[in-house]
Amino acid sequence: MNAPTPVLPAFVPPRRVLMGPGPSDVHPRVLAAMAQATIGHLDPAFIGLMDDIKRLLQQTFRTSNELTMPVSGPGSTGMEACFANLLEPDDTIIVCENGVFGGRMRAMSERLGAKVVTVSDPWGRAVDPNKVEDALKANPEAKVLAFVQAETSTGALSDAKTLAALAQRYGVLSLVDAVTSLGGSPLEMDAWGIDAIYSGTQKCLSCPPGLSPVSFSPRAVEKLRSRKVPVRSWFMDFSLVTAYWGGGAKRAYHHTAPINALYGLHESLVLLHEEGLEHSWARHRQHHLALARGLEALGLSYLVPADERLPQLNAVRLPEGLQEDVLRGRLLGEYDLEIGAGLGEFAGKIWRIGLMGQSCSTRHVELCLEALGKVLQR
Repeated sequence: MNAPTPVLPAFVPPRRVLMGPGPSDVHPRVLAAMAQATIGHLDPAFIGLMDDIKRLLQQTFRTSNELTMPVSGPGSTGMEACFANLLEPDDTIIVCENGVFGGRMRAMSERLGAKVVTVSDPWGRAVDPNKVEDALKANPEAKVLAFVQAETSTGALSDAKTLAALAQRYGVLSLVDAVTSLGGSPLEMDAWGIDAIYSGTQKCLSCPPGLSPVSFSPRAVEKLRSRKVPVRSWFMDFSLVTAYWGGGAKRAYHHTAPINALYGLHESLVLLHEEGLEHSWARHRQHHLALARGLEALGLSYLVPADERLPQLNAVRLPEGLQEDVLRGRLLGEYDLEIGAGLGEFAGKIWRIGLMGQSCSTRHVELCLEALGKVLQR
């Protein structure tokens, strides 16, 4: 007789303080919203929720774009969807690469068969607008300029307003990675003339990962409509998805939306706008300055110059001779505090400390500095 299969206990996650490059702490209201009863993705009540989410995302991106919606998938899905919809084989795209995610933009463009012109800047520095303008002058056939506003791998903040203006001046579409900036740094899609943008829910929106807000300007929509070949991905084809996320009560089925995840996104956006978008920007800046003073008092120096730093992602160099993974392990084991390691050329050389959304508070700053001080002193 076969032995009975053992019954596994339910998984109970440890309680952590999330101060890495994402995800960030999630507000109890968001978790409670996600635990509500699941309804159908074509239920009239859910269609109403979709309209509310769209309106809140428009307010968050500061846009009136009709094509504004959350893509079902993490930020990298939103990234790939935007590139897949805007690029056709042999299109020329100028990609700004100053970190891991600029490199990911380049790789996605190459996979789509585009001709990629790379504008490179050192990791830890913002994108240089002068180099971008030189590339635009040298490549008049370019269709798209792509750049990361907030480079999560280094904590560098680029001037999205200036770069988008350059794209407009030279008649190309601007495509912006706002995964780490949305909700935490000033971002004005319409006022700055940004054509396409994508973000993620797990950073300054403080919602669990799994959704990617995107928005396309009328110019970007026209590029989509005038394609000579279909979008290579059926699932990511915005001309199909918008039949589900478009306005009005009647929606065409495209896919089964992640219903409870969208409950959570809605509640996180409600929380953001209860605080006020400008207040959220100011809060991230205020606590960044407090954290920076404390980190420098501990003898840690920043990777990024002060005028190019991203408030919600603080990249600091480690003193020589320290094993950063051992120290991070102690922070997690003794203080339940998660911070991030370096990526690429900075692996083992920096820490990435997040101040994002619900993880951006006086309590988080004080805990981080106290824990770091004790671990480094030991």
